[in-house]
Amino acid sequence: MAATRSVMRAVRVFEFGGPEVLKLQSDVSVPVPKANQVLIKVHACGVNPVETYIRSGTYARKPALPYTPGSDVAGVIESVGEQVTAFKKGDRVFTLETLSGGYAEYAVAAANRVFPLPSKLDFKQGAAIGVPYFTAYRALCQKGCAKAGESVLVHGASGGVGLAACQIARACGLKVLGTAGTEEGMNVILRNGAHQAFNHRDPNYTERIKVVGCRGRIEINPRDTMSKESSIIGVSLFLATEEERHECATAVLDGIEAGWLKPVVGLEYPLEKVAKAHEDIICSSGAQGKMVLLL
Repeated sequence: MAATRSVMRAVRVFEFGGPEVLKLQSDVSVPVPKANQVLIKVHACGVNPVETYIRSGTYARKPALPYTPGSDVAGVIESVGEQVTAFKKGDRVFTLETLSGGYAEYAVAAANRVFPLPSKLDFKQGAAIGVPYFTAYRALCQKGCAKAGESVLVHGASGGVGLAACQIARACGLKVLGTAGTEEGMNVILRNGAHQAFNHRDPNYTERIKVVGCRGRIEINPRDTMSKESSIIGVSLFLATEEERHECATAVLDGIEAGWLKPVVGLEYPLEKVAKAHEDIICSSGAQGKMVLLL
């Protein structure tokens, strides 16, 4: 087998700002895994909305500059640290997060954030698992305490997290209502677990359902929450404990094996078009699956 190259292509961010600050470089050093880490040859990397917030400098968690974005990698183990026993060179894997950044030809990740990628899923689907499915499971099951027979509304359900939420909720026996911004998006929702779909660009759709979003401010009258004993719960995957992440991982891997967890891949971009991907994930008319970068 050929030795790992010493340099690679990787996207680097030297200053916070718009999509134009994403710079593709071809002479970035390939990271070396430490004792409890693995080096992955990246085949695909998911693009998450949160990565655009971090890049812009408006997110609460700011990485030290320069950095390479990307957490949801799918690829093949290239090498492992001396204390890693769960993986070996050649294993197909996906990640929940990376240490060196996933928008690159190689990425280092902590071994406990890496999971086996079953042969029934390709690398593009593997890149659509991490943040979307762990976030959806945390929101529905760990924080929302969802139970069979309940109803759930997934707003913006045609994106990565939304479709993950639809699939998980349906598998748990909930009645699933989803919204999307296009007819195509609504059809994707209905094919992936939703019982009913609504177009959230229809000015009258809130007359049939009540909606709370997360990309803008909204006003809530506390008295209204009292009259129905409603709860408002924030969710952040970054705050999950090791035990909670293990629970998420077990549920996700069981879902893949059982066949109900089927990641939907949406728009695909080569690494050279990363700025376009960041623009589209925020400004497109409507998602139809998880956006991925291909390497």
